[in-house]
Amino acid sequence: MKCPGQDTRYWKHDAIFDVPCPNCGQMLEFFKDQTSTRCKGCGKQIINPKMDFGCASYCQYAEQCLGELPPELLAKRDDLLKDRVAIQIKNYFKKDFKRIGHTTKVARYAEKIVQQEGGVPAIVLCAAYLFDIGAKEAEQKYGNASDENLEKEGPPVARKMLADLKAKEPIIDEVCDIISHRQPRGNESVNYQCVYDAEQLVKMMDAKKEAQLDTTTLKDQIDKNMLTKTGRQLAETILLGAK
Repeated sequence: MKCPGQDTRYWKHDAIFDVPCPNCGQMLEFFKDQTSTRCKGCGKQIINPKMDFGCASYCQYAEQCLGELPPELLAKRDDLLKDRVAIQIKNYFKKDFKRIGHTTKVARYAEKIVQQEGGVPAIVLCAAYLFDIGAKEAEQKYGNASDENLEKEGPPVARKMLADLKAKEPIIDEVCDIISHRQPRGNESVNYQCVYDAEQLVKMMDAKKEAQLDTTTLKDQIDKNMLTKTGRQLAETILLGAK
């Protein structure tokens, strides 16, 4: 059976369409399953602006189905991996809504930070979602999900999850390295710093809500803990009301 998205029997009237070349304005004809075409006007390879490549982030037949994708789409495919990881994390924590909420907030702020710091979004977002993975295994083995226990139990679980989602080996390796140490070791990558700052920000937000930390204590923690300029500014805006 063919993928319904690529089977012409399921196509509607808008399956073939024209769009102007973004480089020279020449009209280009696209079929909905066509990844790209070369413009006859300027000679540039133009990506299909309406094609949905979401399935390519997890489908084992993506390469055969879509063929050789342009570099821009390969990068997008890596980035889409984070959406699949987010779904798997919710399945992993099931009814532990507190952890799901915490993880979602960490990922949200990690995305804001990485956009400004120049890291790799696919790695940062996957690591942010997976930062607390291994909590169930740690609680079963040791009775608690301390940082030390998460560092032991998290990477193997994360590695299997990412491998099942067909993530590339370099992405898997770096994500697992990030979650393997919850405190900086020195000379950390930009990707690690983005995830770490997002985790610290959410922790401080929770602490402020629960313990009503005063402004001086919060400012000291921001100065001490945040590794990136963007993370520090974000923390000051959210926690201290700075503009």
